[in-house]
Amino acid sequence: MLENTIKEEESKLFQDIQSQFTHYIPQLSIDCVIFGFHNNELKVLLSKFQGLDLWALQGGFILQDEDIDVASVRILKELTSLSNIFLKQFQTFGKVNRSTYNNSLKKALQEQEIDTIPFLNQRFISIGYYSLVDFEKVSPSVNLYFERSAWHDINNLPVLIFDHAEMIEKALETMRHSLDYHLVGFNLMPETFTMKELQHLYETILGEPLRRNNFQEKILNMDILERLEKQFTGKAHKAPYLYRFKKDITSHSDNPSVSSPFEL
Repeated sequence: MLENTIKEEESKLFQDIQSQFTHYIPQLSIDCVIFGFHNNELKVLLSKFQGLDLWALQGGFILQDEDIDVASVRILKELTSLSNIFLKQFQTFGKVNRSTYNNSLKKALQEQEIDTIPFLNQRFISIGYYSLVDFEKVSPSVNLYFERSAWHDINNLPVLIFDHAEMIEKALETMRHSLDYHLVGFNLMPETFTMKELQHLYETILGEPLRRNNFQEKILNMDILERLEKQFTGKAHKAPYLYRFKKDITSHSDNPSVSSPFEL
């Protein structure tokens, strides 16, 4: 009796979802590669399918009367509870066979009778966005298809559906290249910080060490920092300076002519 009641509730929920999809642009989705940084670790947020050993990027759909960039901001806020953070479109994924990379997903969904929703059997084109957040400040949410969300080390990913592994690789590559002119990590730093702390952030993103003197010289030449008093350590002559980002940082972050501090 209880099992029948659950199935009836699930069936009604699926029908509700199907009816809601009339409000979205068909066969077009947004997938968010949400990178998380904390304590010099770089991870990516993934969601695990109900009852399956398969994971996916978090994403959503675009309303018929909604701009794509507006949709990406809305989706990211719904997924993480965060707003006003760096978010960048990096690539569109549209291979004909991209939704058949993992046939086990389709089979498992059919067994759970989720294939009654037509959009799951259709080809989808996905617009990829990436962001970089402090994962300690994120409150991930999941929908009907997922049992939980979790942060995964970018060098130790679980089995992913479709082409989501490629999406992560492309997003990471783009983010690293974009460090030339997009200050993607400025929202991760405290209000004041040392040059060493800033260097650790960029080293974590790049996945390689940087030479201290060259990094400091070139980051200062970018004219994005304001130097404050020295950090108190008890030894004034050895204390590092504190810095903060200038208030007009956003104008620098969108300027592709700013030289890179990472061509060292």
